[in-house]
Amino acid sequence: MRLSVIVAAAATSFVLGAALAKLPPQSDEAKAKAAETASKSAWSDKVAGYQLCRSMDRVAVAYRSHAVGAGKSASAPEQTPACADPGPYVPPQTTPAASKPLEAAGAHSPPGTATSPPSNKATSAEMTGPRK
Repeated sequence: MRLSVIVAAAATSFVLGAALAKLPPQSDEAKAKAAETASKSAWSDKVAGYQLCRSMDRVAVAYRSHAVGAGKSASAPEQTPACADPGPYVPPQTTPAASKPLEAAGAHSPPGTATSPPSNKATSAEMTGPRK
């Protein structure tokens, strides 16, 4: 009996230790992809709401027309806001982080979008100045 309790305790501590492990931070690409996925999901929800609104309007019109055709008095339609079409999906604009190289050649600089040449055209003598 004691052996089974010890085994159960060891297994529980192993599982809890694995569950509490930290994940590494997300890269910028992963963050951008997650933001785009969230944006597309929000747009899909708006499209679904628009389609639901349109179908409810069609059902209401059909109900009233059948009621009038059957000789029943249909009440006046309740004024509701018009269905808002979300339009086509437009992905969010992402701006790349503009980082200038730390050195002239950019040898130890973090990667970034190239906006200027990595080196200048000055000669070594121009950069160091006159001899002493």
